[in-house]
Amino acid sequence: MGNEAIGLGALAAGVRVVTGYPGTPSSEILPTVSARKNGPIHVEWSVNEKVALEVAAGAAMAGARAMVTMKQVGLNVAADPLMSLAYLGVKGGMVVVVADDPGPISSQTEQDTRTFGLFSKLPVFDPASPEEAYEMVIDAFELSERYGTPVLFRPTTRVCHGNAPVALREAVAEAAPARFVKDPRWVIFPKLSYENHVKIEQRLPVIAEEFSGYRFNSLAGRGRLGIVTQGISSGYVAEALAILAESGRPLPAHKLLRVATPHPFPKTLAADFLDGLERVLVVEELDPYLERELQRLAGERHQPVTVLGKGSGHLPLAGENTIAAVTRAIGGFFGFDMPAAAPAGAATQPAAAPPLPARPPVLCAGCSHRNSYLAVKRSMRKRRAIFSGDIGCYTLGNAEPLNMVDTCLCMGAGINMAQGLRVVQPDAVQFAFIGDSTFFHSGITGVINAVYNRTPIVVVVLDNSTTAMTGLQPHPGTGDTMMGDIAPKIDIATVLRGIGVQHVEKCDPMQLEEAEAAVVRAVDATAHGVAALIFESPCIHVCPAGPQYVVDADACQCKECIIKLGCPAILSVDGKAWIDNSLCHGCDLCLQVCRFDAIHRLSPAEAAP
Repeated sequence: MGNEAIGLGALAAGVRVVTGYPGTPSSEILPTVSARKNGPIHVEWSVNEKVALEVAAGAAMAGARAMVTMKQVGLNVAADPLMSLAYLGVKGGMVVVVADDPGPISSQTEQDTRTFGLFSKLPVFDPASPEEAYEMVIDAFELSERYGTPVLFRPTTRVCHGNAPVALREAVAEAAPARFVKDPRWVIFPKLSYENHVKIEQRLPVIAEEFSGYRFNSLAGRGRLGIVTQGISSGYVAEALAILAESGRPLPAHKLLRVATPHPFPKTLAADFLDGLERVLVVEELDPYLERELQRLAGERHQPVTVLGKGSGHLPLAGENTIAAVTRAIGGFFGFDMPAAAPAGAATQPAAAPPLPARPPVLCAGCSHRNSYLAVKRSMRKRRAIFSGDIGCYTLGNAEPLNMVDTCLCMGAGINMAQGLRVVQPDAVQFAFIGDSTFFHSGITGVINAVYNRTPIVVVVLDNSTTAMTGLQPHPGTGDTMMGDIAPKIDIATVLRGIGVQHVEKCDPMQLEEAEAAVVRAVDATAHGVAALIFESPCIHVCPAGPQYVVDADACQCKECIIKLGCPAILSVDGKAWIDNSLCHGCDLCLQVCRFDAIHRLSPAEAAP
């Protein structure tokens, strides 16, 4: 897997400290290092991306090689220390792996880390495959150490989760034990920042020149037409060219430039590419980054070349590239008469499969978040309430029939948005839902703000004892670490009381009536300020399944279990509810909401094996 290749590449490069915060599509990198490390390598899931970057920065300032992992929106959280670290620099190599997510497939945004590299003035590596990711991360460490700067490493989802055979190297031995040497260079002051800014601007052209000869940047072909690509899109381009060649039409002569190091832009290589060209098509994902760089370079050289791509409408502005879209774009660029909805050569391709039925993401069968939402919803039937959500599995509570997430912006924002909503709409009860991992990530400061400003909101912590959405990683409340240590469990209720929340109550959401009563008590307590309710029930993926259930079709009348719950294990068959026990986790929520006693628990003897 690409993520495994990145982790193994870091080990081969002699990494000493690896930190991160889980976020798809980056999550498998750090566990790979943890599982395959051999020697004194520190690995940790940090509280958030800012903390992770600062821990790694400390190690890199002492001379150790360090790596940080996160997804693209995590870089926003880490931006503050990263921008300053770009000015201070590092002693040991430091690679910041930021996995971008075109689509987006599992993210809030499609932001492009190449553009962040331009903003932060940091070098960027952009691998196209797991094999390249392995080799390139080793190169990234070496360049980082040589220039004393952090380096951004930007795989995208299809590289992170693609698979390929990778030839592994022997790990590099640590040259000497890392030791921190006291020096004024590590303390950022305006004068030092000015001086280092000058040095950064001076070294960027030097790195750009080095990148022009970098082994994973390539220039091939000849002609008056040119195609430029990067990352996984280079694979799409190769396949598109093969499809067009197989269609029987001769391809016009063309140059092909692949850019693996988008920043600083390899101008010398790009200038060689542009020489003699009349038109260029840029095939890339996310921002039209290479397109703009080529237009800028052509302008600087007063070269009359037309650069086409996303900005010109020749490729989609958003979403992932596909072979079909890239084939149409290249075929049109070559002057071929292309079909509107299928790639050239489609006759040689397998017949299109029928469209799959829509399958929107839903909470798992048996998920305790469903119970938590239902308890709040039922308790607020006669009250006006606004439900601010957050990032995690529980975001899926936005869908019908629960419809319990009115806002969702970014990690930790729900608690703060509830405060703003309370100011402008004081007649509504303001709920803020947040998960246990997200509470530690960025929820605590929001609660402090609400307590300090005496803003009456109900903070609902959905504690399922793991970081579920990204792969069941531990966090400060689970009692274990990536180093295999038993750690002190940080109790969320104790934290809340310690920062001044007067009403803090724990409750099991699987007991619906008790949970509803707890919600009412929390709402009543907002008369005195912030109230907190902690719904504690483990994720179904970290606890065994419960008993199985069956529906008595003759007694089934209300179908409230279908209408109100939205559980994927409960279906409507012949107008009656039916439970698919291959999906059911045995939470018994349906049993609690059934008004006609039509759902019955099976005995162990009756249950399917």
